[in-house]
Parts: sequence; C-alpha cells; structure tokens
Amino acid sequence: MSKIELGDWQAVHSWASLAEVCSFQTWGPNTEEQTRTFVTAAVEAWSQALQLRFPYAARIDGDVVGMGELHVRSRGQRQGEITYVVHPHRWGQGVGTAIGHELLRRGFEEVGLHRIYATCDPRNVGSARVLSKLGMSWEGRHRHTALIRDGWRDSELFSIIEDEWRAL
Repeated sequence: MSKIELGDWQAVHSWASLAEVCSFQTWGPNTEEQTRTFVTAAVEAWSQALQLRFPYAARIDGDVVGMGELHVRSRGQRQGEITYVVHPHRWGQGVGTAIGHELLRRGFEEVGLHRIYATCDPRNVGSARVLSKLGMSWEGRHRHTALIRDGWRDSELFSIIEDEWRAL
C-alpha cells in the first residue's frame, strides 16, 4: 500500500461508481465529481499538521485495486478505526485482508494506537469474515447507525487491542 495520489481518482471511481460496492455504505454510487472530491480530500489529509486520517491505495502490479484508511478517532485514548474497499474484480482474493492487516500494522506500530475498531453492515458477510481473519473480536451490534438507500443500517462492531495484535 502507498499513499493515495490525485491520479488515482479514475481507478477509485471504477468501483466507487458501482452500486454493488456501495450498497452497504452511506456514500455512492459516486459521480466523477464526487470521486474527484473524495480523492482530493484524501490526498490533502497527508499534509495536515495533526494528521488524523491516513488514506492508502492498494496496488497490484501498479493498478489500484482497493483502498484503505486508518482514522485516528482519539489521540489521547489511542483509539483508531479502519475502513477499506476493494474492486469487485478482486473480491475473494485476499485483498481486503491484506489491506486490513497493513492498516492494523501501521496503526499499532507506527501511530502507536492501543485499540483499533471497524464496523460493517450485518448483511456484509464478506467484510465480517475479513475482520475476523484479521484477529479482530466481534463486540456486538449497534442499531440504526447509518441511513443508507434501503433504510437504516445496523453496524457490527469488531476491535483488536495492541497486545492481541502483537500475539498474532
């Protein structure tokens, strides 16, 4: 994984514009302008004096096939959240797990977080499987956390603590 770049917007748009990719998300399907705006903000996050957002592009043979972000939610409490998305042509090939693993590594080893969590729609069994493969523990379900196209969405909450990460 490497820092996302402005030139990555078309690759990001290749999945951000697909209904199947964003069916469990509050965003999308994106217009080109929405994707450009998102990628521009992601690139600018790297220049913030107090960086709280670390957006990366996942590349295979130079092609952007997914994206992952580490969000520092509390510096004082050393808490963070990971998010990821993978082009559907790469679903089931371990790309999401690789992105998640690298985000956790960076969060614990480089940023110094104590706890990292992630959420997913209960219907998104693939994402829940990825979070479990990463060694994250299921903590429970938060009800009606996001309003998406088909109504209110619950969120499954997973987390991992730095000591658990080091033991893997």
